[in-house]
Amino acid sequence: MPVRHSRYIAGVMTIAALGTGAAMAPAAHAAWSVQLVHEGQSIQAAIDAAPAGGAVLVMPGTYRESVQITRNVTLEGVGSGQVTLTAPAGQGAGAAPATAPAGAQQSAPATAPAGAQQSAPATMPAGAQQGASAMAPAGAQSAPAGAQHDAGAMAPAGAQQGAPATMPAGAQQGAPARMPAGAQAAVPAATPNGTAPTAGKAETGTTVTGTTTQAACAAAGHGICVTGADGHALDAVRIESLTVTGFRANGIDVSGTDGMVVSRVVAKNNGQQGISQEKSTRSVLRDNEAVGNGQSGIFVANLISNEGGALDTRGTVIADNALSGNRIGVTVRRARVLAVENNTVTGNCGGVFVVGDENNPKAGDLDIRQNKITANNKFCAASGRLPAIQGTGVLLTGAEDTRISGNTITGNSGASPMSGGVVLYPSEVGVANLRNQVSGNTLSGNSPADLADRDTKGSGNTFSANSCAVSEPAGRC
Repeated sequence: MPVRHSRYIAGVMTIAALGTGAAMAPAAHAAWSVQLVHEGQSIQAAIDAAPAGGAVLVMPGTYRESVQITRNVTLEGVGSGQVTLTAPAGQGAGAAPATAPAGAQQSAPATAPAGAQQSAPATMPAGAQQGASAMAPAGAQSAPAGAQHDAGAMAPAGAQQGAPATMPAGAQQGAPARMPAGAQAAVPAATPNGTAPTAGKAETGTTVTGTTTQAACAAAGHGICVTGADGHALDAVRIESLTVTGFRANGIDVSGTDGMVVSRVVAKNNGQQGISQEKSTRSVLRDNEAVGNGQSGIFVANLISNEGGALDTRGTVIADNALSGNRIGVTVRRARVLAVENNTVTGNCGGVFVVGDENNPKAGDLDIRQNKITANNKFCAASGRLPAIQGTGVLLTGAEDTRISGNTITGNSGASPMSGGVVLYPSEVGVANLRNQVSGNTLSGNSPADLADRDTKGSGNTFSANSCAVSEPAGRC
């Protein structure tokens, strides 16, 4: 994955750092606040110190904490190869579940049969920078150690929410971020008991003392939690350019957002989902890498812990991601109106799954297009309503009006009832696949079939202009 530096927000912004002087922002523009975090300091403290519409920029290093975001902010590292967020000692993937506060959601750990491949707990990548710090202006000070940071920037009027980050003119792509001259200091964030932290002091423990919401995120076993209130979705949250690894549950856990962007993130070796979203609309999940997670690399659903009709995501985009070594590359469960496109999905038990049930509206009305889905032949044991998974490219179960087009689907092979290139599979609750279109795909080397319509209750499903050799029943190629 390419390593890019922080997106310095176009236009006028105010840099928050410790020092003297007035914020340099014309009155005609909204002030932007950027909290700077160095290794040994707390990202959560910076998040808490950042105002709505602010941002947290994380310098190279390894940060052992969970992070909770409850307002519109941007959390950005200087690169996924340089910034690693991981669980405190004894709380990572494979650890016993913590006791969550009342009402906190917990995900059941996946199980695998003897001999099944399991993801090893995440470890610090070889060569990761432990002590490097970005260069800041003379006298500037990063966010206080041990304090809690809240990150996030809300784009000014007219700014594009989904546009990729850009570097300032002359900035080096591979070097640590350098703060602009004239950057101004922020007031140190207060610790939860209201006392001022000691600026620049490194954390001494493995657990960050945080707010109640942060504690709930950590107790649930997630890395980064983004949580909007019912009826008040967060509508300007971005997470970019960092690695989230080794958490017991989800790397990134999102609920109640609109227009959220997750980009250039590595979600690796987490116990459940790499990136998980529920009750969220118009999301952009782009240019990420999800590797070795216990469930899906990317998971989008209406509700995680409850059933209900499929959510209209109003155009969520899952694009240009690399998904490998997970149970499933991408899972869309009880969701509608989105696109899964231009992803590379390989080495999982299953590639792309669309899962619906008896609730209305049904899952579907979405596009799976221009993806490369190859050799998803890892074995995963049966779980919940699904049997064992191995060798599945694209699977529809209980889905309607889904368009599968222009994909390259090769080498997916297994002995599961769901094995094959594109598979229409009967729903475990008796819901038929309806009016799905499979067209213009290139399929080869999938076993037992390139195209398999195994849903005897399904109707209106069509197969056209596909390049393939074997189908079930015959005549679909």
